[in-house]
Amino acid sequence: MKKRRFFPLYIGLILAIMYIPLLLVIVYSFNQSRLSSVWSGFTLSWYRELFRDRSMFEALRNSLVLGLLASLCSAIIGSLGAAGMARARPETMSRPRIAGGKIMEYLSILPIMTPEIIMGVTFLAFFSLLALPFGMLTLLIAHTAFCFPYTYLLVRARLAGLDKSYVEAARIMGAGGLRAFYDITLPLALPAVLSGMLISFSMSFDDVIVSVFVTGVHTNTLPIKIYSQIKTGVTPKTNALCTLLFIFTVALCLTAAVLARKGTRNC
Repeated sequence: MKKRRFFPLYIGLILAIMYIPLLLVIVYSFNQSRLSSVWSGFTLSWYRELFRDRSMFEALRNSLVLGLLASLCSAIIGSLGAAGMARARPETMSRPRIAGGKIMEYLSILPIMTPEIIMGVTFLAFFSLLALPFGMLTLLIAHTAFCFPYTYLLVRARLAGLDKSYVEAARIMGAGGLRAFYDITLPLALPAVLSGMLISFSMSFDDVIVSVFVTGVHTNTLPIKIYSQIKTGVTPKTNALCTLLFIFTVALCLTAAVLARKGTRNC
């Protein structure tokens, strides 16, 4: 009983720690003063300045494009890798092949466990060795490398719980391996693929450390843009941008919840 009494207090404390900083950012985006510690009146001037700042929206566009491309590439690589590992049956494999499969699986999830500072330095040395110009291409390669393990793990777990008799029935009916993958495996694993894409997009959109090492002089992402402004001081214009992104995210979540509820009712 005592544990149940403290449970609402614990949940309230966690929610306060999570959402009070967000509320402060939203409130101070309407602050007339440049200093966030001083409230001098309500204003919308920072939103007007934000919409005049082309460099900020260019960085936002780069982050959105990079996140979408990285999530798409990670979905393709992670899904194909998970499908290939799921088809391997240990009972029909020799011990060296089983050991090799486990090593490949460990290497596939290694980017999640590697510190970002090490990954950034590694990519910097690798791209410099290849004489590859730093820019959107190097950002895409680096972001795909640390994003695809999330899709791989989710799809791998999804395929491990599926009944293999569906694919075997399709093969018995005359479907080839590729046809069975597109008609049976992919639709069943699609929720995990979409979840992996969403996680990959958020990880790519939010990354600073790896991006600092592999970005070009004329290529800027939103996290790097905001991070660079810390040296001169973050203005309420940045708070205004964060407020708009937060509202957009909440709107997407509510829309997805409404559509999911309608789909459940239709079923």
